[in-house]
Amino acid sequence: QVRMVESGGGSVQAGGSLTLSCAVAGYTYSRYCMAWFRQAPGKEREGIAGINDDSTTYADSVKGRFTISIDNAKNTLYLQMNNLKPEDTAMYYCAAAPPSFGPQTNPLERDEYNYWGQGTQVTVSS
Repeated sequence: QVRMVESGGGSVQAGGSLTLSCAVAGYTYSRYCMAWFRQAPGKEREGIAGINDDSTTYADSVKGRFTISIDNAKNTLYLQMNNLKPEDTAMYYCAAAPPSFGPQTNPLERDEYNYWGQGTQVTVSS
C-alpha cells in the first residue's frame, strides 16, 4: 500500500517562498511517476508539477517559479515554490502512479494518479 504524507505548508506573504515535502512509503517501483496538485476553494483540483523519472512538466501558472524534485534516498518528493502569489493559495496534494506513463500521457491529469496524500494548506497574502 502506497502512503503519502505532505508537510511544509503555511502562510507567507506575496513574493515569499515555501518548500513542500511529501514522504512516500510503499512505492516499490524502480521508476516513478509523481506529481503535485492543488485545489483552491470552489475550483477543480489542478495538476501543477509532474516528474516522470528524469522528465518534469509544469503548468503555465507556475512555470519558472516552482520546481519539483525527488530524493530517492529519502523517499521524499519536494515542491520548491518561489515568488508566491495570492492566487497560489490552495490545498496542495502530492500524488503517485505506477510508472506506466507513455508519451501520450498527460502527467498533470488527475485521473492518471492512484495514490494521494491528505493535503497541506498554503496561504499567500498580498
